[in-house]
Amino acid sequence: EPWAPLGQVSGMAEQLEERLFRLYGFHNELIQERLRALAEVMERLEEVRAELRRVCGTVEAAYRELCL
Repeated sequence: EPWAPLGQVSGMAEQLEERLFRLYGFHNELIQERLRALAEVMERLEEVRAELRRVCGTVEAAYRELCL
């Protein structure tokens, strides 16, 4: 039958589309996980920056007291 190859191509195209969709979903999940991890790191960095500011303020105050 002359249409058999066309049917096969159509079936293969569907299979490929399904595989690509699954791969896209998998990669999308990985990207989401990495973005969540990055957000946590950024949050922690902000905490560290605030802590460093406090420490620097304390050192600066102590230095002023010693020098005056």
